[in-house]
Amino acid sequence: MVEEVQKHSVHTLVFRSLKRTHDMFVADNGKPVPLDEESHKRKMAIKLHNEYGPVLHMPTSKENLKEKGPQNAPDSYGQKQYPASQGQEVEYVVTGTHPYPPGPGVALTADTKVQRMPSESAAQSLAVALPSPQARSDTNRTAPGGNEYRGASERSQPAGVNSMVMETGSTKNSALMAKKAPTMPKPQWHPPWKLYRVISGHLGWVRCIAVEPGNQWFVTGSADRTIKIWDLASGKLKLSLTGHISTVRGVIVSTRSPYLFSCGEDKQVKCWDLEYNKVIRHYHGHLSAVYGLDLHPTIDVLVTCSRDSTARIWDVRTKASVHTLSGHTNAVATVRCQAAEPQIITGSHDTTIRLWDLVAGKTRVTLTNHKKSVRAVVLHPRHYTFASGSPDNIKQWKFPDGSFIQNLSGHNAIINTLTVNSDGVLVSGADNGTMHLWDWRTGYNFQRVHAAVQPGSLDSESGIFACAFDQSESRLLTAEADKTIKVYREDDTATEETHPVSWKPEIIKRKRF
Repeated sequence: MVEEVQKHSVHTLVFRSLKRTHDMFVADNGKPVPLDEESHKRKMAIKLHNEYGPVLHMPTSKENLKEKGPQNAPDSYGQKQYPASQGQEVEYVVTGTHPYPPGPGVALTADTKVQRMPSESAAQSLAVALPSPQARSDTNRTAPGGNEYRGASERSQPAGVNSMVMETGSTKNSALMAKKAPTMPKPQWHPPWKLYRVISGHLGWVRCIAVEPGNQWFVTGSADRTIKIWDLASGKLKLSLTGHISTVRGVIVSTRSPYLFSCGEDKQVKCWDLEYNKVIRHYHGHLSAVYGLDLHPTIDVLVTCSRDSTARIWDVRTKASVHTLSGHTNAVATVRCQAAEPQIITGSHDTTIRLWDLVAGKTRVTLTNHKKSVRAVVLHPRHYTFASGSPDNIKQWKFPDGSFIQNLSGHNAIINTLTVNSDGVLVSGADNGTMHLWDWRTGYNFQRVHAAVQPGSLDSESGIFACAFDQSESRLLTAEADKTIKVYREDDTATEETHPVSWKPEIIKRKRF
């Protein structure tokens, strides 16, 4: 039974195949037509035209045109007219492309599935019809609801029109016009700062300074191995703390407890109880001089940086070393902490800045743009940005990945310290005693200060090692090499008329390095 069914199906297929072959070569009167080469080619030409016509509009290569000779003339859109039956051999070239795929919910039509390229004459007529660049810019400015970069008239045109390259005489498409280089916006006006007090009392370079959270007093550390506490309002000495056996390089007052932390070139990190004015904890672990320290704002963690090329994270209460941050190849000069990620930022004499993962104790990002030692880093109190200081220039960065913002060039000296207030006044202090004040947003240098050294000091002893704003941000304190602390405040008599901003919309040179 199965064999009979298979035989029947085979006979059926053979019969259908013979029927198609017979129908292919039967004329209208029913008589068979002899199979010859000319009729076969004509039928193949008709079949090619019917089945492959949509993709035969594409141009052939110049080599093929030279070999094949003149082809049929194209129409106004570059499509060739293909004869159905002219008794001649027609050769077709398919270049391997395909029709456009349909968009969501849009079916292919005769207009959309064939790619039509405009001819030169059509492109020129379209260019003549376009308005002039001046007219288009006027339209963009007056169009309601349009933004400053692209007006409503441009948004209503197809995307292909703006991207075409078209010129007719002096008429140019506005899309071809070169973009203007970015210019510095007008900086915010800041009153100049003036010196109004000089505090002396240390017997060596004043290397570090910090203001306590209550804004009643401030603390300094010096090369005379002492830590001194001063009344902020009067500038009078309140207390001297001794215990370090070498230069004190860093001091900071805790906002969470009545503790003062200090570090020095004697490799020691100390915690002072200000109720008893005694050292209550030591943090041992660094193998060389400790150059800086900072406290985490929300947890009881202390971070120190050292000449041994590492930074260390300490538990304040247990004195345990939580992490040793390794990766720098030279002394780590500065460290800063913040509550947001990345929570630790270090700058080093190896010219790099590293952003650290506090939990893992590993580097998140390494910034290698500086060419010289990075001795200072400061975090903006309101913006999610920070700045770094180096002898090449000051650079601004954006968290969390350290995206470069801009260079602040002009302070051509070894920059030891940076500080910024919430009004956007950035202060940079240098080894040669100069202090520059900048507008944070634009990078405009609105004031330069070089105060005279204390009488009795050498002119060479003119250096700023540290600076800080008080908690009210109305006073600026600097720790200097002439063994003094200088206090600055804003000039209340200054106005925009008496101290105008000498600003020109210069082109910003946003160099990456």
